[in-house]
Amino acid sequence: MAALRARSLMAAAGLIALGSLAACSSSKADSTPAPAANAALWGDMKPIVSVKELMHDLIDPIGDNVFDSVAIIVEKNKTTDIQPRTQADWDKVAIGGTMLAEASYLLKVKRPFAPPGEKESPGAEEVELTPEEIMAKVQKDPVEWNARIEALRNVGLQVLDIVKRKDVQELWDAADNLEMACENCHRSYWYPGETPAYYSRLDKRLREHSLAGPSAPAPEKPPSAPKRTGQPNPTR
Repeated sequence: MAALRARSLMAAAGLIALGSLAACSSSKADSTPAPAANAALWGDMKPIVSVKELMHDLIDPIGDNVFDSVAIIVEKNKTTDIQPRTQADWDKVAIGGTMLAEASYLLKVKRPFAPPGEKESPGAEEVELTPEEIMAKVQKDPVEWNARIEALRNVGLQVLDIVKRKDVQELWDAADNLEMACENCHRSYWYPGETPAYYSRLDKRLREHSLAGPSAPAPEKPPSAPKRTGQPNPTR
């Protein structure tokens, strides 16, 4: 990072010098090559998989290194407190933090939100967006999409800082922050229709069906709760 900042400062100084020369000789300024579109990259980035596959096969599984690092399991005769205790345990958490911090930026590379031909299949009262609808929403407001990505990346950075200090209590906070970053993104891009009003309608239908008795026909096409596997966009 220091090298990149130094290179940027050198490039800026070079541009100032070229500007001064241009005032003396316009012909020399005209021959100056245009700066690279993105000097932070050494080459083009070509996506291989969709957002859904990237989440399912990379970001979501590695998030478990953080989610599963702390837990309290209450059983019939005992309570188990799970937390990192050995260096190997903390190394596993560090892997999770590093992957979240770095892999989250792969979501900035434009790619399809689902494999070709794959669609979501919500019920009559839609709560989920199709991949095409998600793409349209991101294209309309890329600022929000990037903000969601930064929120996920910030959790990864938080985890790496926690690993340095081996602070178990803050690891609980990081796991909560990761859950929030994932859920906020999902509610915006995956199932924005899953609102309190949706669950109120669902509860009403179920109660009406229950009062009608076991022989009553099921409600016609009741709203379906969104699937929770194979996310089409970031996150858990």
